[in-house]
Amino acid sequence: MILSLVEHAGGSPEEPSLEALTLARELATATDAALEAVAFGAESAALGEKLGDYGVETLHHVGDERLDTYAPEAWAESIAQLLDATDPDAVVAPGTDRGQEVLAHVGARRDLPMAANCLDVEAGDVYELSRQRWGGSLVEHTRLDSDTKLVTAAEHEFSPETATETVESTVQPFEPSLDESAFRVSVDRVEESDETGVSLGEARVVVGGGRGVGGPEDYDKLETLADSLGGTVGASRAAVNEGWRPHNDQIGQTGTKISPDLYVACGISGAVQHMVGCKGADNILAINTDPEAAIMQKADYAVVGDLHEVVPELNDALGDGG
Repeated sequence: MILSLVEHAGGSPEEPSLEALTLARELATATDAALEAVAFGAESAALGEKLGDYGVETLHHVGDERLDTYAPEAWAESIAQLLDATDPDAVVAPGTDRGQEVLAHVGARRDLPMAANCLDVEAGDVYELSRQRWGGSLVEHTRLDSDTKLVTAAEHEFSPETATETVESTVQPFEPSLDESAFRVSVDRVEESDETGVSLGEARVVVGGGRGVGGPEDYDKLETLADSLGGTVGASRAAVNEGWRPHNDQIGQTGTKISPDLYVACGISGAVQHMVGCKGADNILAINTDPEAAIMQKADYAVVGDLHEVVPELNDALGDGG
């Protein structure tokens, strides 16, 4: 059996979890194994019907009310106990902060090896896999040999696909034995942003600005461009460190990972950490005065020029219906 961790929002599976489910189903098909899932919180029971579309035969619903909020050690202990009860061949989690953290705790509790940020996995008695290392700057080809293999799917590398044959997923309650020490770290509250509009992680068009923008006041022209394209504005870590934009706008390894149809990078050099965050973009348009900047080499389209001249011209053209 292959077990997949599913994160959800109000009973609706999140995109990275559907990506991980797609990988998990590939492994289950390759090894002629059943595909099962585990999810936390009272609302997770509602996932059953939706996950059946992805080939999940059984959903292990962990409904302890203390688990309605995220508690990494408690989630991990629950999964560890589920492993003891079901003995899966592998556990696949999304390559999110939570997925990585929980599976790492599971590995520590059960002395199991974990392969994070996998790009490709070939199932067998020993898994042959490729995974991102060093913030995505290199790809490692390695083997994973264990009775139960722990794997996370790199974000934006697996397109969520429903199963060719859907199944009726059985929801099976699972009640782990958890003491209070498992809840010493948990989410206390979630503060909603006052900002309106599309979020950075979900935007189909993102206009990013780096140190080359020059200052916080010069983001106005980027905001205008983003509005014209129906998108939102992001920033490099350098711009955030300068205090020009809030951390919520940061694109990169320590910020938000984006996967828009179009990413317009203005005055951004293209450091490795930034490219990790935008590598999921279908198309990258870079605007930079330096033709040798790293992002210019990785972009699908590049404009060698001053963003303070190029972006206003784009705004004028779009404003005129061009």
